Amino acid sequence: MPRASVEDGGRPLPTLEELGELAPPPAPLVLEHRVLKALLGAWALSACSPEETLAVEEHLGDCGSCADEALRLREAVGLLQRPESLDLDPGLRTRVLDSCLDRRPPRIPVPEWATPYDAETARLDALLQDFGDAEWHAPVRLRWFEGTGQASRRTTVAGVIAHLLTVDGLVAVALGLDDPLGDATAEAPTPGARTEAYWRASHYPPTRSVRAPWREQSHDLVRTVSFTGGTTGRLAVSYGDFELPLHDAMLDRAFECWVHAEDIAEAVDYPYAAPSARHLNRMIDLAARMLPAVLAARRQSGLAAPAAGRHLVPAGEPGRSLRLEIEGHGGGNWLIPLDSPAAVGSAEREVAHVALDGVEFCHLAAGHVSPEEAAAGQQGDRDAIRDVLFAAAALSRM
Repeated sequence: MPRASVEDGGRPLPTLEELGELAPPPAPLVLEHRVLKALLGAWALSACSPEETLAVEEHLGDCGSCADEALRLREAVGLLQRPESLDLDPGLRTRVLDSCLDRRPPRIPVPEWATPYDAETARLDALLQDFGDAEWHAPVRLRWFEGTGQASRRTTVAGVIAHLLTVDGLVAVALGLDDPLGDATAEAPTPGARTEAYWRASHYPPTRSVRAPWREQSHDLVRTVSFTGGTTGRLAVSYGDFELPLHDAMLDRAFECWVHAEDIAEAVDYPYAAPSARHLNRMIDLAARMLPAVLAARRQSGLAAPAAGRHLVPAGEPGRSLRLEIEGHGGGNWLIPLDSPAAVGSAEREVAHVALDGVEFCHLAAGHVSPEEAAAGQQGDRDAIRDVLFAAAALSRM
């Protein structure tokens, strides 16, 4: 038979103390004011014993000065803890795809030089997924380096996506796809002029509606270069003032997508991680390969003085060089020829050495850090170092 309930026996119910389920609260410690004040730091770090915690909290209700100090300490502890992104590790997507593709190779693979663009557009789209109207209209300041100083332009999160849409359109046009500018006419075929033309042609400031055409275009770009089998990698993509082969243009678009995703994340106060080390290394390599031509153009325009020991050599011959050492995430070493874009970097003719963190170098190349503020380890020819740092900043544009 089932056991009878205790309520049916006519006996009184046992108290919680009798059952041992409710111990009497411990009496607070009796401590002097100076001792309690000394415990505030440990209390803020949650390092006190239960008795000490109870004594401190009882004291905070009676002592205003200690309560203010405790509040300041708790806020300081909060600053010690860096906010962590709810997003997955940027390298996780790459690792999962690599594992899947090892098990079942795709019939139409994405070219290796297009994977950074594919990954960065996917990460930015994930960031945008849950944005409301307030986030889409959050102010963003686009920053770049121009001549000898920094320049900027105010827009919104939606305006940044419109900017990416129109500049990615340069690659789309080179591949024979539709131009996102449509009937709008840009004053020049440069990224900045195209962006301004798109903004002017919009009847209203760009809104969340710009996300769909941008994402569709990014899918079309990856799909098109994949269907060509990667044979279009050397197709020239015009940026107005210069050209890049398609495989470098896709890296350039991946780099700008990441940089502007950081701008957007900063505008909405959300942490955003750097690309995977493999993709970041390729972006840094592109910047390092472009440095000699940018340095030569700055010399021709008088923005970089000819070096005292400058020595022109025939194309393909080793010349005076600067060693660019990138540390940490995506790091490596590059020898930058100083006197001619056609020269070859040479360790034997190294005259200067610069060491920079990988992400900081990218921020320098994006115009987000001025050359004077770049925390670089420097050794050797000071003029060569200054010219290369300024040339790195000159890689940026709107």
